[in-house]
Amino acid sequence: MVNRLFSKCIVMPNHVSSSQDNFEVVGTFNPGVIRFGDMTYFLIRVAEKPKEKRGVQIPLPRAEKGNILIDWQNEDAITPLDERAFLSKPERFLCPTTISHLRLAKSRDGVNIDYIDDSPTLFPEGPYEELGVEDARITPIEDKFYITYVAVSRHGITTALASTQDFVHYERHGIILPTENKDVVIFPERIGDSYVALHRPLSANPFGPPEMWMAYSPDLIHWGEHHCVIGGGSDWGSMKVGAGTPPIKTPEGWLEIYHGSDKAHAEDTVGVYCAGAALFDLDNPGQLIARSKEPILVPEMDYERKGFLNSIVFPTGIVANGDDLLIYYGAADTYTAVTKLSLHDVLETLKH
Repeated sequence: MVNRLFSKCIVMPNHVSSSQDNFEVVGTFNPGVIRFGDMTYFLIRVAEKPKEKRGVQIPLPRAEKGNILIDWQNEDAITPLDERAFLSKPERFLCPTTISHLRLAKSRDGVNIDYIDDSPTLFPEGPYEELGVEDARITPIEDKFYITYVAVSRHGITTALASTQDFVHYERHGIILPTENKDVVIFPERIGDSYVALHRPLSANPFGPPEMWMAYSPDLIHWGEHHCVIGGGSDWGSMKVGAGTPPIKTPEGWLEIYHGSDKAHAEDTVGVYCAGAALFDLDNPGQLIARSKEPILVPEMDYERKGFLNSIVFPTGIVANGDDLLIYYGAADTYTAVTKLSLHDVLETLKH
């Protein structure tokens, strides 16, 4: 692990109002983060669930025309998977227990939140987002900020793209990768003639360990030349491995703080999520220079170990200032937290 210079839980569910009176906020986590001018901007995933209870019926939320509706299902018609979802019978479709949107927050110092919007910033829209929008990542390219996020629907899990110049007006660009795919982070500049992104295919057929892939695009919409750059198989990434924060440029290469999970030592069904580091060549990002053998961050704070799900550190945002790295992450699928690490210390983990 890397020594934490400090850590702090900065957004909790009770800090954020629900989008509708009949719902309650159960999670404020996995934020997209960017420093712009004298302000740090956050797009926080806000997860909500219905307040109403109906005995043996289970509420299943979905978005339609700017509102969240509730489909009620009898308990005997579904099978619980974990706290996040049920499986319908006999079709075996996934039914999420919560629905998420993205909410804007701001901080002057990057550590203490000064403002959280009262209403959703990016709310589920259209058939490919009917079960929620989740887990934004923000990348500055030229004069815009590009936002990748997860779109969830009965069609599966996909990645969509939006952009903004001022965090007031947003443009949606639609789905950029087919199902099943998520954890897409875009490099902050063209490399050669192409934009570059990392992504995580969600294979239903585990021929090998989990993997992180790379792709290239001429326009941020059409992606090709897909290939694997990191495979799982480490003790701490044997269950899942995928991009975390957007890569940052360092003298040593492109630094990526990514996530992995391991089920072997988990107290519950989803596994223990940790963060590691990887370094890619500056001119040829498809070339992996090094990756940390051990995680650089593991769940150890109370707010990382106990929540809607337990034992989760899920990095999604990074701000660099000299040797200081502020890494923002979702803690226990409940909270937004930040920790400060030394860039030197992180890079040292990649030399052993």
